[in-house]
Amino acid sequence: MTDNLFETVRNCVLAALRAAVPDLPDDLAARVEVSPAREPAQGDMATNAALVAARAARCKPADLAARLAAALAADPLIAEATAAGPGFVNLRLRPDALRAVLAGILRAGEAYGDSGIGQGVRVNVEYVSANPTGPMHIGHCRGAVVGDALANLLAKAGFSVTKEFYLNDAGAQVTTLAWAAYWRYLQAIGTPLTEAAFADEVPGGLQYRGDYLIPIGAALAAKFGTSLADADLGIAAPELWLEIVRDFTIEALVQEIREDLQTLGVRQDVFTSERVLIAGGAVDATIERLRAAGLIYEGTLEPPKGKLPDDWEPREQTLFRATRFGDDVDRPLRKSDGSNTYFANDIAYHADKIRRGAELMIDIWGADHGGYVQRMQAAAKAVGGTLEVVLCQTVHVLKGGQPVRMSKRAGTFVTLRDLLDEVGPDAVRFIMLTRKSDAQMEFDLDQAVAQTRENPVFYVQYAHARCRSVLRAAAEQFGAVALAEIPLGSLQNEAELALIRRLASWPRTVEAAALAREPHRIAFFLYDLAGDFHMLWNRGRDDAALRFLQPDRRDDTLARVALVAATATVIRSGLAVMGVTPVEEMR
Repeated sequence: MTDNLFETVRNCVLAALRAAVPDLPDDLAARVEVSPAREPAQGDMATNAALVAARAARCKPADLAARLAAALAADPLIAEATAAGPGFVNLRLRPDALRAVLAGILRAGEAYGDSGIGQGVRVNVEYVSANPTGPMHIGHCRGAVVGDALANLLAKAGFSVTKEFYLNDAGAQVTTLAWAAYWRYLQAIGTPLTEAAFADEVPGGLQYRGDYLIPIGAALAAKFGTSLADADLGIAAPELWLEIVRDFTIEALVQEIREDLQTLGVRQDVFTSERVLIAGGAVDATIERLRAAGLIYEGTLEPPKGKLPDDWEPREQTLFRATRFGDDVDRPLRKSDGSNTYFANDIAYHADKIRRGAELMIDIWGADHGGYVQRMQAAAKAVGGTLEVVLCQTVHVLKGGQPVRMSKRAGTFVTLRDLLDEVGPDAVRFIMLTRKSDAQMEFDLDQAVAQTRENPVFYVQYAHARCRSVLRAAAEQFGAVALAEIPLGSLQNEAELALIRRLASWPRTVEAAALAREPHRIAFFLYDLAGDFHMLWNRGRDDAALRFLQPDRRDDTLARVALVAATATVIRSGLAVMGVTPVEEMR
């Protein structure tokens, strides 16, 4: 018997199925599932085996289900097997089979739920990847949490994971940023220029006006004095200061991004610079590689219907044959002036990931990049890789039922640092995972600090704290006990067995969430697990026989303590995937 009870039962089902259908093809066997029963009255689990294999067995699904039910009823793990519906088999397990799960959890510890389903496939998970043009905002925050939790989840499911941040530090936006930082520098040295007069001299206008650039301007003044300005403390020739200010500002903002991510609990393995990639010739080399493969040509695209994209020009350009790989149209890699498009840079970046060993690439993007997915997946195919994209929808912050006013420091948005200061990293991470990533969400600041069931992070943390209080009291009463060896036959109440069933579904939840790329399922599981535990706790208040600690009934108490210890272990295992720190006691 493995620690994964669903896998164990599935093996029993497959053995019965192969006995009934000896020549069952492997591809059909792979489609056999054992899942939780839809309703408790139907049993503990259900299997679709008869539906999958009926044609190969040359009989009706219902007839094969009846044969399987008869065979499975004789299995020592199964108390009852019943054919149901058009070909399902419902299974009720023996209580001993359920109780045995606890010993497996206690022996495995937080490794319970670890899976080999990923087979060591090397996955690069790229997330956050913000332009270093300002503080991280709440949109970056959701992508950071989803990406980090997904990476943790994939690692638990047996993938070999690299966490990566792509720094978009090249192109026009960082030049625009440098001009904005230069204005704050001129202010710091006492320029006579007005903001309006300065803005008139900026190519494209002064775009970044948030207060977050004021300390960077002051730091530039402290380091360079007036040497970056002209004699009148006005604008010097850009070739004298632009590169210096750009690099200084990017370094300062990247450091701030790293600090915010660290406070959020996000620590990535690799930081890749777009500017370094370009300077190293990666983009030109990738274009030539595509050209050698016959995937590049010179041509003029038809104007698209509706709003024209930024990379469309009514002149001949260097085009990538994206339509060969599933895209709607071919895409520009170089503009008519010979400069590379952002798309060309992104292809080179993903080719670099593949060069570094990524067998699968998963990018976490904001929902506003949804139109970019198909072309980027086409490009990944062209350079020999596989790309999946997880989109994160917008987050609206509420307080007192009203939208939160924008950050004065950032100028136009709620910063990640604002949010962390308000509710702390654990609440931020947990709540960000209580919705599927592609669904819009409202982050209610009042709910995030409330000590109620409606606050999911409190509800789950409270369950863990209650577990720990029971375990501390038991240690004082009984000392050190090998709980994995304790007889568990006294765990017979339906509320106790329901909690064990939930614990038994943790390995299956990990695998299903990892394969679906949906870390929010972990938050849902933990909330339901906490609910089962709190229900059992509350029943102990009404029924003394269900209380965890009963000094005059040592064996019964230790069995319940084993159940509590297993519950705490699984909660910690789930919180570790989410990047949330379990608490020992509520304060």
